[in-house]
Amino acid sequence: MSVDSSRDWSFKRLGDITSKIGSGATPRGGKNNYKNTGISLIRSLNVYDFSFSRDDLAFIDDEQAAQLENVTVQKDDILLNITGASVARCCLVDPTLLPARVNQHVAIVRVRPDCADARFVLYCINSRHHKSRLLALAQAGATREALTKTTIEDFAIPQPPLQTQHRIAAILSAYDDLIENNLRRIKILEEMARALYREWFIEFKFPGHEKVPSVMSAIGSIPKGWEVKAIPVAIEINPRVSVGRDGEHPFAPMGCLANDSMLITDIESRAGNSGAKFQNGDTLFARITPCLENGKTGFVQFLPDREAVACGSTEFIVLRSRTVTPEFVYLLARSEEFRANAIKSMSGASGRQRVQERCFDSFMIAEPPRPLLERFSAVVAPSFALIQRLHLESDNLRRTRDLLLPRLLSGQVPAAPKEMAKI
Repeated sequence: MSVDSSRDWSFKRLGDITSKIGSGATPRGGKNNYKNTGISLIRSLNVYDFSFSRDDLAFIDDEQAAQLENVTVQKDDILLNITGASVARCCLVDPTLLPARVNQHVAIVRVRPDCADARFVLYCINSRHHKSRLLALAQAGATREALTKTTIEDFAIPQPPLQTQHRIAAILSAYDDLIENNLRRIKILEEMARALYREWFIEFKFPGHEKVPSVMSAIGSIPKGWEVKAIPVAIEINPRVSVGRDGEHPFAPMGCLANDSMLITDIESRAGNSGAKFQNGDTLFARITPCLENGKTGFVQFLPDREAVACGSTEFIVLRSRTVTPEFVYLLARSEEFRANAIKSMSGASGRQRVQERCFDSFMIAEPPRPLLERFSAVVAPSFALIQRLHLESDNLRRTRDLLLPRLLSGQVPAAPKEMAKI
């Protein structure tokens, strides 16, 4: 069965298929006047291609929101970054955030549903060819990369019949739905591991705790049989690892670490052996502000085997288990107590403060008996491994979607779902 040919598709300006294109502003008082809860204020750091990040999401109150009433975000709005290093990144708004506003670095692109499918428009903008066109227009700015309202309005994309747009969007959205499902599972698995760590090792409600008496120690009451140890006794700080200078090695810059997940993504390949050295089972802990405060911490499990070595940012502190287990080390590094101790030690020029490694010398933990440690790791290690598998699966889904995208936009759309296998 034949499908539409892209040769029959017209190109239309975004201004002709939208009811709104506009950006917002920062409410009076600036970021120092943001709230802990309230109406979401979407900024460029929340907008990625195809996905919305809740990391560092800002909130404003009703009075501040009233100042931005003309940029109220609605369901199915496309969010488009219009300035800075992230210019041209775009995604659909997360409907669970509504009501919401945008600041001056993000534009709302509201597609008219009688003219176009918002998801199709998003996929067009994010396709390699059209994204390159948009970036070229942004780079024409005199002082910094920026997209003006007129530039966005005049930007033309292919417009097949509306039914074809719906079909293309449905096919591509199936991949994004699977990716989103994997992200939800990853979040749940990580939250469960952290909760179990706190229950067993902070609240001391481990299996059989009712039969274990408490004793006083240097850090207060702890279960009998547990040992109080300073961090460097239980964990090796920046272990010495040898790696040759010749050839290229996996390299993880700071941007590879997530704020709220153990995942280490977008690994690069670089020549030489400069930077931090680490292996599978190590924890990467950001030492510099604001990365530490934002939560950047990763668990290394992307290397092919235990002997392989990778390099990374000099702003990583590498943590390796000595007498505890790798999973215990990562979850300890994610704990509020551990992070607060590190943050308190930071020194240096404003905006470039760093953790002082000696802060770990005086930080004491209650180390459980080895059998309990091993029992804990036996419970959570499968979740750690599943998180990595789900991440790799999502990467494959993204690659497949990105390969499929230009073919769909060229008019080679299957007439029925069963024909997708032929692509």
